[in-house]
Amino acid sequence: MWKRYWLFRATDFQSLMYPCFTFCRILGIFPYKINASTFEISKRYLILFTMVICACGIFDVLIIYESISEFNLLGITKTLEIVSYYACNGFVMIITHILSGPRMRLLQTILKISSKLPPESYQKLSILIHVKDIFGTIFLAVQMNIYYLRNDFFELNYKAILVVIFTTYLTLLEFEINMLYINCVCVLKACFKRLNENVAYLQRLVIKPCVICHVQRNQFLLLTQLNILQKQHLMISNAVQMLNLIFSLQLHATIVMTFFDIIFEIYYYVVRWQNGLYFTFDMHFLDVFLISITFYILKVTLITWACETGKNQAQKIGTTIHDVLNSTNNELIKNKLQQFSLQILHCKNIFLTKGLTINATLLTAMVGGIMTYMLILIQFLIASHSCDGTSITNNSSVLILFRYRNLTQF
Repeated sequence: MWKRYWLFRATDFQSLMYPCFTFCRILGIFPYKINASTFEISKRYLILFTMVICACGIFDVLIIYESISEFNLLGITKTLEIVSYYACNGFVMIITHILSGPRMRLLQTILKISSKLPPESYQKLSILIHVKDIFGTIFLAVQMNIYYLRNDFFELNYKAILVVIFTTYLTLLEFEINMLYINCVCVLKACFKRLNENVAYLQRLVIKPCVICHVQRNQFLLLTQLNILQKQHLMISNAVQMLNLIFSLQLHATIVMTFFDIIFEIYYYVVRWQNGLYFTFDMHFLDVFLISITFYILKVTLITWACETGKNQAQKIGTTIHDVLNSTNNELIKNKLQQFSLQILHCKNIFLTKGLTINATLLTAMVGGIMTYMLILIQFLIASHSCDGTSITNNSSVLILFRYRNLTQF
């Protein structure tokens, strides 16, 4: 039994998800036990994790309240950064705990669907998933340690230590829930791929001259196989809809938080004011800046890649169905294939979050939004120094405003 949990050598859904499940259990978002390939909620873990989540929620509200209370000391941009970060992460934490039951049913459904995958598919998936889960967590821990050690505000007192521990917990929780989502998408993508291969096999069976008589004699068997494949497709499609529903709010919060984090990271580490506006890198914080931006970009890119490739793999089945339809003259088989094709068109199998489709267009929109809001922050910076009596030439302000309008129009 222990061989099932060798890293990079997964043979089933449990061994494939073992690193992710382990990290999620440590963070309190996996209050389940697995008995004979069945997920069950552990009351002991659920009660313990509920107490932890309640305490973390109270602490999160206190941090937000204190940041708003110290608005005059922190400034508008720093206050916005703190409030957006802890509000989004706290929201992810609470919603993740509330949806523990539906998430368990989703995992049970994916476990049942993926049981038909061959061991080779799990082994290929385990290379990506295990590397992503293990080294991604290590990379995030290193990034946060470097961030805290390089910043001057870090002090060795109980309050600062509590804030650091809590912030680390929130960041890891948000990361692991995203990794769990990506893993589920990858498994469903593998199921779509296997289904497409089975449909393609039917096409080869139909068009081979040497087996035409055999197919005609076993028409009932071929129709039965199509019924099985159609039911499998419907089960996978329902799992996709469950996935979209359960992870929708967390992904919305993740995208919003990543969007604002990138904006504020660029603003604090690149934009400077010294007798005028200029852009520079502080070499003391260059590694912190590059690691943070790299992490945010990789996270969003990985989510987008998984959703985009999963959607493309699901759409390939429709093309294969039409190829099989054009390869047969049997009316019963044609009718069944047409029903299958209509089911594929009806399901659509797009990975989205409450109307927000996760694809390359989203990445483009995020880049444009980051540039727009960066220019807005720069305008606020110029206006604040202008109100303080700092000399600013009208030309520089007009130039920045001109660039801002051009970018928004583009």
